[in-house]
Amino acid sequence: MRVRPTIRIVHQDAHLLVLEKPVGLATTAPEGGESLFELARSLDPRAPALHPLSRLDTQVSGLVTFARTSQGNHAAIAARRAGKLRRAYLGLCHPAPASPEGEWREAIGIDPRDPTRRRALPADTKGPAVKAAHTIYRVHALAGPLCALDLFPRTGRTHQLRVHASAAGSPLLGDVAYGGEKRLTLPNGRILTAGRVMLHCGAFRMPDPAKPSATLTLSLPPPDDLATLWRSAGGDPAALVLALT
Repeated sequence: MRVRPTIRIVHQDAHLLVLEKPVGLATTAPEGGESLFELARSLDPRAPALHPLSRLDTQVSGLVTFARTSQGNHAAIAARRAGKLRRAYLGLCHPAPASPEGEWREAIGIDPRDPTRRRALPADTKGPAVKAAHTIYRVHALAGPLCALDLFPRTGRTHQLRVHASAAGSPLLGDVAYGGEKRLTLPNGRILTAGRVMLHCGAFRMPDPAKPSATLTLSLPPPDDLATLWRSAGGDPAALVLALT
């Protein structure tokens, strides 16, 4: 019998529930099965209207925020429209982008070869299944062949960060669906292996639903697998601290 994963509550108040999603667990499972949403309901059975405000891919770790009430959900929608709901991600890629900082504005469309995947398209592309997308990026640090990227999505499209990084020629390590390598060889011959997509949602900020004049800011360090891979490449995991823009 499979043991249910232990889920840590990062923050809980009258209107919001923020959980740490582990790797290997879907945020939602529309067709049934285990998901973070299912576990959130068991952790917070008295929530009047539990609703996920974000979704992370199964292979991605980090902060997932749920509205516990209609007020919390409406506050998040208003914050998103006003550009006041922010998330920051940390990704390990190879190679580094050509420019140390910038933005990616390719549109995101469904890959005709596989409807579960997405593809980058010119920003002005129009179509019923094409969505505008915007990501701000910044090189955080370098360690051997690895580049740590700070990623700030301004839209929330399916696989957006993964597709944008790949289209820029800097696919995320372990993201084989979008051209990322599972293994890299260091100059000393040591092989680095990524068992999943090296992407982590490490920071979140939005106006407090109960006190709109106040701001809720949360952060979460990267999990052990990402930190260990960075250390193996010669980097200092303590330096992988995200700052929201």
